[in-house]
Amino acid sequence: MVNTNLDRDTLRALADEGNETALGRLADLADARGDLEELSDLLDEGCVRAGHLLTRRAVAAGDLRELQRLWDAGSDEAGHELERLLAGPIDVREG
Repeated sequence: MVNTNLDRDTLRALADEGNETALGRLADLADARGDLEELSDLLDEGCVRAGHLLTRRAVAAGDLRELQRLWDAGSDEAGHELERLLAGPIDVREG
């Protein structure tokens, strides 16, 4: 097995040439760094992987507004998750 060192600049160059796999790997790198701005930029470029990673974070945080934003930005997965959360039981607490 060949061990290939994939640096960000190489991945960016490949993604700019239309390589979807490289775009997804950029999203993985951004997620590992916690770089939400880059993930959002990648989603704007049409990166499905970035949408998935941002959706996962929004679901974990219970952030319905972020899910709506992601859905509006084109992440169908975010839309499905938003609808799932909205259809669930409501926790009513007085306080």
